[in-house]
Amino acid sequence: MLAFILRRLAQALAVMLAVAFIAFMLFQYVGDPVTNLLGQDATAEDRAALRSSLGLDQPFPVQFAAFVGNAVQGEFGMSLRQGRKVSALIAERFPATLELALTAAVIALVVGIPLGVYAALRRGRWLAQVVMMASLLGVSLPTFLIGILLILVFAVTLGVLPSFGRGEVVRLGGWSTGFLTLDGWKHLVLPAVTLSIFQLALILRLVRAEMLEVLRSDYIKFARARGLSDRAVYFGHALKNTMVPVITITGLQLGSLIAFAIITETVFQWPGMGLLFIQAVQFADIPVMAAYLCLIALIFVVINLVVDLLYFAVDPRLRIEGGTGGHG
Repeated sequence: MLAFILRRLAQALAVMLAVAFIAFMLFQYVGDPVTNLLGQDATAEDRAALRSSLGLDQPFPVQFAAFVGNAVQGEFGMSLRQGRKVSALIAERFPATLELALTAAVIALVVGIPLGVYAALRRGRWLAQVVMMASLLGVSLPTFLIGILLILVFAVTLGVLPSFGRGEVVRLGGWSTGFLTLDGWKHLVLPAVTLSIFQLALILRLVRAEMLEVLRSDYIKFARARGLSDRAVYFGHALKNTMVPVITITGLQLGSLIAFAIITETVFQWPGMGLLFIQAVQFADIPVMAAYLCLIALIFVVINLVVDLLYFAVDPRLRIEGGTGGHG
């Protein structure tokens, strides 16, 4: 187990160094931070002085080492657009994105898994077919279109939910949350549902397919032959083995929810990191773009590590293979 964790940590470190290199290259080839900060009318002396103060006159390896050292401490310099520290901007926006992604993930899991089990156990019935048709729509429709339709129905036509912003939030130390206010929950509903639709449909279809496959396996037939009830067979044996691939997909999709919430945040003007990134791209705000890239990569790496550890907890075959050194 320890060797497995150390191998995964080494792989994670290599991935983060590669991402840091890509993020650092943004500074070299996307825009000129000196021109962005001083404008076109600055003198050559001013440019040289600022370039020296930013360390841009140093050799490439020295600049990259300094970038990695600062990134480890969470420092990515000043935003070229807002003139504030990037770490402060990320700290302000991250709670909004994390709450949106977690709520969407909970909706996808709580609704998707039971519907997937139902569609597998009641295959052929009209309600199961309706569920599968709805899931196909959820996978096929673009996220921005779902968001616009929800705004049209619930905000414009019915007027029961707000269509933009985060609403009233409460500050707990350095963390701002909308979970503690009714207004915050009202503002969260439409973006969270919009963001969860694709993941919900994906989990539903995955659970159904895995459940059908497991129900055809020999050990399920053996369990039935032992006289176990349908409830024990379905939920005591089949569902547990169905969850291994579901854990993988759900873990990776949680990272995707955070990384690719850009469209949802843009449609609903949700003040999270996705909206910050879109604004940074429009202004070629390289420090913000680099910080966003590194943070998203770190989230994916951590989630992958947690998913691998959950494999060990759920699937006993991996523990046996890991103990004999057969697991890669």
